Order: sequence, then C-alpha cells, then structure tokens
Amino acid sequence: MTHEDVLTMIDEQRASRGFYGVSELLEWAAQSDNTFLDPFSILISRTVKLGRDNVFYPNVILEVKNGGELTLGNSNVLYPSTLMIAERGKIFIANGNQLGDGGCSLKANMPDAVITVGDNGRYMSGAQVIGRTALGSGSQVLGLITVQNCTLEGGGDYRSADPDARAGLLKGSGLARNITVPVGKVLNGSRMFEESQTEDQSKYHPKK
Repeated sequence: MTHEDVLTMIDEQRASRGFYGVSELLEWAAQSDNTFLDPFSILISRTVKLGRDNVFYPNVILEVKNGGELTLGNSNVLYPSTLMIAERGKIFIANGNQLGDGGCSLKANMPDAVITVGDNGRYMSGAQVIGRTALGSGSQVLGLITVQNCTLEGGGDYRSADPDARAGLLKGSGLARNITVPVGKVLNGSRMFEESQTEDQSKYHPKK
C-alpha cells in the first residue's frame, strides 16, 4: 500500500463520520491562516464554523452531531486533549482564548445546552464545561472542575493590573453547578462549589 493509498483511506474514514480529511485540513490551513500542527490527530467536523489564525495542537477534536452548532472565532489556541462536542446543543467561542493545556472539554449534548465563551479566557487543567454556561470575556476555569449551568462574569483577563476588575474565576476541583461568579471574584473550591465561598481576587494577586 502506497502513502497515497493510506492517505486516501484515512480521508474516506474521516468523511464517513463527517470530518474533514487530512488533505483538506492542509488546504484549509493555507487559505485561512489556521495552524494544524499535526493534522493526522486533529478531527474537525465539516459543519464547524471556524475563523482565522487559530492554533491547533495534536489530539484536538471539534465534533458536531445531530443538528448541533459549533463556532470558533479567531486567534484561539487549542492545546492537546481539547474536546468540543455539539450534539443537539450549541457552542460559541469568540477570540483569543486558551483551551488547555492539561485538557479541556466543552459538551453541549442536550437540545437546550448552550455554551458561550467570550474573548481572552483560559480554561485548562481538566476543565469540563456543560449545560447552559456563559463564560464571559477574560474568565478562567483552572483545574479539574465540571462547570454546569454557570455564569462567569466578563471583565479584565488574567494579565489585568487590577485583579478586582478581572473576570470571574473558578479554580480547584469538583462540581460547580448553578453558580455565578462576579467580576473581581474567585471561587476556589473542592468537591461541591458554593457561591458563599467567593473571595476577592486581590487576596491571591495583589494589585500592581
């Protein structure tokens, strides 16, 4: 079997499940300035709406099934083990976000599931986002946290000089459900997160 035969077989298998073929990803990269560092390990459904200048590390999956919707904006970085599945639900991601490292998953697998992500956020170290969740611009989820039906209010990102003007932040590990984290606040928890545990971000990061 020649290299051309192997590539054809891979592309056919991908096409049978609604994914772009390897050769198509390479063509797409040239046209859209997206970077696919290992196209053989990256899977992207044909119905994904993809912007420009995104960087895809190996082992990234963006999958749309059963009428779902997935939109990824511009200049996002998707580190290894980033997984997005829009199955019946919707995922909308804006610009300049860091997804991973250490893994990150977003799953909209119910008809009423809508996940929105603003600009310049960080979601890493095993963060899992499900349900009806709004992650405002600059927000962060740091740790092995399942985020379900939550709102992290938008604000400055992690580089902002005033930590109490930064977007809402979740860190630690466990389950955060039906929680709102306001601007300038951090919820550092384990097991079950409670809104009563919120603290000022300046407690951890003094103002510059």
